[in-house]
Amino acid sequence: MYASLVDYLLEHELLRVTPFDASVCRDATQADLATDHIRGFLRTARHARNFPLAEDAEPETVLTQLRLLRNGLPTNATVLLFGKEPQRFIYSAEVKCAHFHGTARQKPIPFYQVYKGNLFEQVDQAVNFVLSKINLAVGTRALSAQAPVAYEIPPEVVSEAIVNAIAHRDYTSTASVQVMLFADRLEIWNPGHLPSALNLQTLRQPHGSYPANPLIAEPLYLAQYIERMGTGIGDMIERCAAHGLQEPVFKQTDGFVTLIWRKPELALSHVGGETMQVTEEVTEEVARLLAVMSGEMKRTEIQGALGLKHENHFRDAYLLPALAVGVIAMTQPDAPKSPTQKYCLTSKGRQLTHQGKK
Repeated sequence: MYASLVDYLLEHELLRVTPFDASVCRDATQADLATDHIRGFLRTARHARNFPLAEDAEPETVLTQLRLLRNGLPTNATVLLFGKEPQRFIYSAEVKCAHFHGTARQKPIPFYQVYKGNLFEQVDQAVNFVLSKINLAVGTRALSAQAPVAYEIPPEVVSEAIVNAIAHRDYTSTASVQVMLFADRLEIWNPGHLPSALNLQTLRQPHGSYPANPLIAEPLYLAQYIERMGTGIGDMIERCAAHGLQEPVFKQTDGFVTLIWRKPELALSHVGGETMQVTEEVTEEVARLLAVMSGEMKRTEIQGALGLKHENHFRDAYLLPALAVGVIAMTQPDAPKSPTQKYCLTSKGRQLTHQGKK
């Protein structure tokens, strides 16, 4: 009778003996996974970390290699990383982003967005939300073929703080990750706590890696979203100091809080005071794409110049909108999927770039 009770509790997830991310996701099957996302991940992981599988490996083989299947069924980590609609199964797995003009939470919120999708998409979308709201300066091409770009907060710091919140949060909580941009700071909260081996003081010192969700952390590492040496916090502190920002603040409240101080004028000082104004005709993402264009460039070259890691996000938020408004064009329009395809500025794109320099 006791064994039957335990089996019942385990089956209905009222009792858990394995980590949440390693548990089978109830009601999910491999049909709920996006195979194109798995193949895209495989290409990235092979290039970035020498992932051992061949590029034409079957999605199930990839998942097996990553230990993301249990008896052929997707785990919670699998659905979060590669699910078509992860929120169907884990509804709090989302990121809420808000931009306040002042220094306190006040309604109405000028800009508010909830990002869903898989974890890679959530990271990219949340990072893009912040980068689109903070100051950006773009210089001229006087010293190199590529115009210098500088944000008031280093993009690597923004990305590190957001990916940490998403990777290490408690997914059994009904709360969501919150990314809040104020006039004086960027504040990121997640429903999670430091592991028992760490405290707020040792967190700032060299320490081991204690991922709260190890099966989630591994693919994020393979796609170069995180490292697995416990260096993230130290890197954030060093990058902020090198950029002239105050040291970030880390707090343990009802969740874990990362606070990064803003200094808007730093963007101008890092690029020499020359800025490109974002016009109403194009989105801020397209404006940033225009800023890095130089001659004919491959898709991967543009994506790399923008510092973006997720191919789907780059295509949907940057490349396709730029093509749609006619500021860039394909060098081989009759063969859009050609492996030698490149992109260049149109006369409209050159005009907008010239206006930006002025």
